[in-house]
Amino acid sequence: MNKLILTGLLAAGTMTHIQGVQPNGQQSAGQENLQGSQQGNQQKSRQENQQKNGSDKDQRPNILFILSDDHTSQAWGIYGGILADYAHNENIRRLANEGVVLDNCFCTNSISAPSRASILTGLYSHRNGLYTLADSLDTSIPTLATALQANGYNTGLVGKWHIQSQPQGFDYYSIFYDQGEYRDPTFIESTDPWPGNRRFGERVLGFSTDLVTEKAINWIKQQDSNEPFLMCCHFKATHEPYDYPTRMEHLYDGVTFPEPENLLDWGPETNGRSFVGQTIEELERRWRTASKDPDKWWCRYPGLPFSTEGMQRTAARRAAYQKFIRDYMRCGATVDDNIGKFLKTLDEMGIADNTIVVYVSDQGYFLGEHGFFDKRMFYEESARMPFVIRYPKKIPAGKRLKDLVLNVDFAPTLAEFAGVKMENVQGHSFTGNLEGKTPTDWRKEIYYRYWTNHAVRPAHFAIRSDRYKLIFYYARNLDMTDTENFDFTPAWDFYDLQNDPHENHNLYNDPKYASIIKQMKKDLLNLRKEVGDTDEKYPEMQEVLEKYYQ
Repeated sequence: MNKLILTGLLAAGTMTHIQGVQPNGQQSAGQENLQGSQQGNQQKSRQENQQKNGSDKDQRPNILFILSDDHTSQAWGIYGGILADYAHNENIRRLANEGVVLDNCFCTNSISAPSRASILTGLYSHRNGLYTLADSLDTSIPTLATALQANGYNTGLVGKWHIQSQPQGFDYYSIFYDQGEYRDPTFIESTDPWPGNRRFGERVLGFSTDLVTEKAINWIKQQDSNEPFLMCCHFKATHEPYDYPTRMEHLYDGVTFPEPENLLDWGPETNGRSFVGQTIEELERRWRTASKDPDKWWCRYPGLPFSTEGMQRTAARRAAYQKFIRDYMRCGATVDDNIGKFLKTLDEMGIADNTIVVYVSDQGYFLGEHGFFDKRMFYEESARMPFVIRYPKKIPAGKRLKDLVLNVDFAPTLAEFAGVKMENVQGHSFTGNLEGKTPTDWRKEIYYRYWTNHAVRPAHFAIRSDRYKLIFYYARNLDMTDTENFDFTPAWDFYDLQNDPHENHNLYNDPKYASIIKQMKKDLLNLRKEVGDTDEKYPEMQEVLEKYYQ
């Protein structure tokens, strides 16, 4: 297949050096020396582990980390809910039966690139520097991949990367340019010169979820069976536009999906919340626009043309919801099929018992709850990360973990299973929790912050306990990228998750909860200090806190 060097990367006589790479694509001497040193350290680490285990085989576990985009818990089938009986989830269910499901796993910033950075680094956004979709991860920050690679693991990455800077710590990568496409995606290979933000790579025919799986499996099969590996397989699915391959186009034909009880939530006046939110009407507008001229839209939606023009408001929302869920569930079914391919491969290779398999989404997603689609807000559907892990040697099968877990915990946990200690991370290993030995001092509350300030989705920070949630919408741009200028008076939301699990009633002004809210405000300040997110460098933020944090 021919390499497609796309417009903008090369112009005659203008190609510049990319760090460590010469214009002809060859590595500089410094880069060769660095890679040689890394390979030598890896070989030494492998030999030390083999000697310690008294055999030629390194006994540490392989790690298969499967990450999807926006594949929310409501659509997994193993978390209950109105779509549980509709989910095509044979392989997710198998993982749940053979491993542990996390019931209270949350991201610290519910948007793709920031969540991915926290997963890799074990650091909150204010520590890893990736706050919004427009930011890039500092390549000097240690990650799970760099830690495992330095300790003798073979490391690979395939699929959606989306954090702009060149992947570090991977012996091999084959990643999408930017978001990637569902059909015939362009892959950037680790043997290519790093293109930065310029389109570059090889276009491969096929459906992205299938192609990513095929590439990842091929890499796994090529690994030395005496050496452990880390494979990070990152799907584009189920991100908008929720596309699916031809084999799924008739799945759910004739099905009318049940609606969430708050589908007809029409705005802040409905439940007293402090923000507007991104509604299904916006998604329908995108479909309508793309139906008229698909080439002018940023992505290709399946099932067009589609429009609700002329319908009454309630009927239009319900019609858009049905199309949305049908597309989304077909897209998710493709993910489950490919998880099955991985499980079959591990079984056939005889390495399933010594391979940790994780399947997780980078955040949650609204599927019509509150009339919303998308994520970002600190509602349960958006911030919850569905997570299942299987490791037959260490983890009991068929269990569920109720402890509060965060995405910053993933890296230190997997590193500990690999016998590696990650330094200077903010997350905590939950290996003991998975084995039924939760530490007595395990967290009782979590801290969340969404930095991207938009009119319908204002910037906010929050605290959540096992029962209550308190959110402060400060709505200031600060020095963030990807923000909007708009007028917004800072405000508070408070929810009692025990009595109101769907967050239909903002109880911030209910006097019955006044003492609880007062204490949670103190706890929120303490959490901010604990994680080092105090906004001391923002005078504007200090003024907001003095005026509205009462």
